[in-house]
Amino acid sequence: MKSLITFFAVCLCTQTFSQSKETLAVRKFREENTNAILKEYVDFLTIPNTANDTAGLRKNTDFIQQMMQQRGIQNVQLLQAATPNTPPVVYGEVTTPGATQTLIFYAHYDGQPVNPAQWAKGLAPFQPKLYTDALDKKGTPIPFSTQPIDPNYRIYARGASDDKAGVAAILHAYSAIKKLNLPLAYNIKFFFEGEEEAGSPHLDEILQKYAPKLQSDLWIICDGPVHQSGKKQIVFGVRGDTHVDLTVYASKRPLHSGHYGNWAPNPALQLSTLLASMKNEQGRVTIKGFYDDVTPLTATEKKALQEVPPVDNQMKAELGFNTPEMKGLSLGESINLPSLNINGIQSGNVGKMASNQIPTFATAVLDLRLVLGNDWKRQQQKVIDHIKAQGFHVIYKDPTEEERNQYPKLIKVIADADGMNAQRTPMDLPMAQRVIKAVQTTTPDQVVLQPTMGGSLPLYLFEQILKARTITVPIANHDNNQHAENENIRLKNFFEGIETMAALMLMR
Repeated sequence: MKSLITFFAVCLCTQTFSQSKETLAVRKFREENTNAILKEYVDFLTIPNTANDTAGLRKNTDFIQQMMQQRGIQNVQLLQAATPNTPPVVYGEVTTPGATQTLIFYAHYDGQPVNPAQWAKGLAPFQPKLYTDALDKKGTPIPFSTQPIDPNYRIYARGASDDKAGVAAILHAYSAIKKLNLPLAYNIKFFFEGEEEAGSPHLDEILQKYAPKLQSDLWIICDGPVHQSGKKQIVFGVRGDTHVDLTVYASKRPLHSGHYGNWAPNPALQLSTLLASMKNEQGRVTIKGFYDDVTPLTATEKKALQEVPPVDNQMKAELGFNTPEMKGLSLGESINLPSLNINGIQSGNVGKMASNQIPTFATAVLDLRLVLGNDWKRQQQKVIDHIKAQGFHVIYKDPTEEERNQYPKLIKVIADADGMNAQRTPMDLPMAQRVIKAVQTTTPDQVVLQPTMGGSLPLYLFEQILKARTITVPIANHDNNQHAENENIRLKNFFEGIETMAALMLMR
């Protein structure tokens, strides 16, 4: 009970804090070195970092190692998984005399795949460009040599926010601390992963192989956006994630919709009907048992969720829709439930390529986001059981002639062989309260405390293998277009991220 009272005392005091002298010193250092900071960051962003570019990922690790060595970070090395030819973790240490506790700072250097054709005119994923504002706010390109630097300027490039901003902010924070001779109370370790956007398939191997080296009192995860209100936020958990690919089959060849319509089965309609059966009008998933194993939020977490600034109207206006999918729930409440989303659906041709035909197949990708209590394999199986209950015969490869002749409704299901479960760290731990206090020293505004982030990270592995605690402190702007075309970082977020990471390294 005492820790709970202390927790709420911290929350109530957030509005009265002002920025600490250490934060102001770090800010002054950053302002005096802005040009050098941006030059190094732009050089970093020019290096391709997609999962299929092995040479590019290796150049990223070389660049990060050089950044760390230039800052005097000790024992800089690559942590390699047991599986050969996989992207390594870039690791380094700072030993603090007399320190008895250790913080590990995590970010990832790999990025999502890119389709340059989808980027706005004048933009290319690995040719960073500086703009006066966001594209949808009529931002225009300007040279990086422009002075003075406005904090609302944005850099457009793949990885600009997710998550090279995290890597750079962490390292620049340590630079400032070292140059200013600010005293550390913790040993500091750095852990920069290279497979997060691919689902971290070999992270478990690395954590197991290097477990003695990776013992700590807390992992601080720098990934994701600040709150949509623009306020800094601390996130104590992440959702899990897994995917299921569906393909419905009908005729072996495309059919004239006049000659065969009303007679030949239409796979697009069959798949659409199946997908529609998975949710009701209130946005609730109707799959049997989908919510049954959810671990409820604690009283502390519910209280924190109630304190989150409301942004639903802001985001509906910003995104251009009127009614949220889950009726009666706020954005914050919605992301604390498991979800089922259609990431993509395809069948036949549309637009100028449309023709009067009945297609041969229809396919969709389902994204299942999980919360604490869900198991990704079990959640996949619930979906498969629902599909069978709708009268489909489930196969796991393309149909044979015999299967086509035997079953009226055929569907191929390819479920992810890998997935990640959700993770959540208790908010009222003493170390969690130190994090809250540290972040609050960087801003006079309320720090938003979130039980769960909407996105997913493999944090359950840190808990499962290392018995470690993790807390996520994101820095990117909420409208950064991560995972999509025109990814960007607002300079104000990047600069404030440096201050935040420094405050966490200096916390007492």
